[in-house]
Amino acid sequence: MTQMLGKLLTDENRKKTANLLFYIALATELLIMVVEKSELSFSYESYVFRLTFLLTILAVVIMKHDRKELLLLTAALGFGAICYRISGKNDILRIFTFLAAARDIDLKKAMKYSFYFCLSGYIVIALLSVTGIIGDVALITDYGRAAGVETRYVFGFGHPNTLLGCVYSLVLMWIFIYGEKASALVYACMIVTSGIIAVITRSRTGIAMLAFTLVLAVVFRLFPALSKIKLLYILEMLITPLLCIVLTVIAAMASEQAYAGVYFIGSKIFWKYFWKIDAVLNNRIGNLYYGVDNHGGVFTNWKLIAERGSDGYFDLGWARLFYWYGILPTAVIAILIIAIIYVCMVKRDAWSALIVLSLSLYTLIEATFVTRYLGRNFFLLIAGVYLGYFFRNLLFGISDVKENTNV
Repeated sequence: MTQMLGKLLTDENRKKTANLLFYIALATELLIMVVEKSELSFSYESYVFRLTFLLTILAVVIMKHDRKELLLLTAALGFGAICYRISGKNDILRIFTFLAAARDIDLKKAMKYSFYFCLSGYIVIALLSVTGIIGDVALITDYGRAAGVETRYVFGFGHPNTLLGCVYSLVLMWIFIYGEKASALVYACMIVTSGIIAVITRSRTGIAMLAFTLVLAVVFRLFPALSKIKLLYILEMLITPLLCIVLTVIAAMASEQAYAGVYFIGSKIFWKYFWKIDAVLNNRIGNLYYGVDNHGGVFTNWKLIAERGSDGYFDLGWARLFYWYGILPTAVIAILIIAIIYVCMVKRDAWSALIVLSLSLYTLIEATFVTRYLGRNFFLLIAGVYLGYFFRNLLFGISDVKENTNV
C-alpha cells in the first residue's frame, strides 16, 4: 500500500493533479466573471467562491513544498484569515491561495486559456444583445459629463466603461501572449479595433490606457533591447506601486478636506488644480467622500485592516484597496508588486512589466480589477508564477526550481 501510494504521489503526478485542480478553479472563476459582466443574474456567487477556494487549497496541499515555503504559506494564509476575521471579506485569503496554486502552471498556456475563454464569453454577451435576447445595445443618458445626454454603446455589458474595460483586458492578454512576435499588420488590426471600441464607448480612461499600452507595446516590439535596461524596471517600481500610492493618499486627504470644508493644505494653486482634476475625473475624488457611508473612502477613515461593512463602491481603484481591505493588506500587495517587477528585471521580461504598469495606472482611476471576481484579474496568473519564482528560486534558493521558459 505504501509503495502504491508512493507511486501515485510522485512529484510529476502531484504537479499534474495540482494543475488540474487549479484549471478547474480558474474555469469556474472565469465563468462566474463572464456571467457577472452580462445582464444575467446569479445569486449563488458566494458558494462558487467557496468551491474555487477549496479547489485551490487542495491544489496547494498536494503540491510539493520546501520547509521555508511552508512557513511562508502558513504566514500568508494566517494573515488572510485574520483579514477575513476582522473585515468579513475572504478576498485576501482567496487571492493568496489562488497565487500559491498557480505556482507551477505553464503561464503562456494559462494566459491563452483565459484569453480565449473571455473572448468567447464576451462574444456571446454581445450576440445576445444584438439579437435582442438580453441586454441593451446602447444607452442614451446623461453620464454626468459636460457632454450632456450621450449615446454610448454597451452591447450587453450594462455600461460602456464595462465594455471597454473588457476590451482593455483582452488587449493586455493579447499583448502578453502575442505582442513580442506579432507583425506590424496584426498590431495595426489590434490598434484599429481598439480605436473603434474606444469611439463607440467614449470611455476616456480606457481610451487613454489603451493608447498608452499599445504605444509602449509597439516600442518594445521594435526595440527588444530595451528589455535589458534595468533602469526601466527601477523606474517602474517608483511609479507602481510607490507613485500610485502617493497620489492615492493625496487624493484621499484632499477629498476629505475639500468636501468637508476644512482646508489644511493652504496652497491656492493646489486647490485650483484639484477642482479641475476632479471635474475631469467625473467627480471620482469627491466620491471618496460622498460615495460610501460615513465617508469611508477618505484618508482618516482608512484602517490597518478594514472593518466589517467597508464594502461600498467608488471608482478609484487604489483607494478602494485601502478602504475595502485596509492599510496592511494594501502594503503587502505593494511589496508583492515590487517583487514581481524585480522578477521581470531578472528575466528581462518587459512584456510582463508592461502589463503590471498598465494595470496599476488604470487602477488609479478605475476599480475594475479590485474585485471579488478573481477571473476578472488575469494578472493573478502572472503574479502566481512570478512570486513562486521569486520566493522559491531567488529568495529561498530551492534547487529544483527551473527557469520558466514559457514566459
